[in-house]
Amino acid sequence: MKTDLRKVLSISGQPGLYLYVSQAHQGAIVEALATKKRTCCPMSARMTSLADIAIYTDEEEMRLQEVFEKMHAHLGENDAPAAKSDPKVLKGLFEEVLPTYDRDRFYVSHMKKVVEWYNILKNNASLDFESLDEAEASEEE
Repeated sequence: MKTDLRKVLSISGQPGLYLYVSQAHQGAIVEALATKKRTCCPMSARMTSLADIAIYTDEEEMRLQEVFEKMHAHLGENDAPAAKSDPKVLKGLFEEVLPTYDRDRFYVSHMKKVVEWYNILKNNASLDFESLDEAEASEEE
């Protein structure tokens, strides 16, 4: 099953990633990808869809989906380095996967989030992503 990054959320102050399930009266019902536990997230929580996140590069911004696809092509079936890895290891990974990343605006703290999210998706969802065209077509049906 393909992963629709528009429905995968990062919630400020909460660890991990969440799958949007449905709208609730006071917010949104989300399911933790790692534990499959459902909870109601209030409307006041800052939720960000992974489809809305991009990485700064020297030329332009690159959508997170493209970064994940490049990481998967580079790493194969291996996990990305842990988020708590040495910063040199993380920088080395991104220098190989995304050699044009903007070294002034894409910090190690961002790299940690990206590898953590990559590993969560790899182990609990799928790295086979729906294209935006596919996702829009399935919504129209």
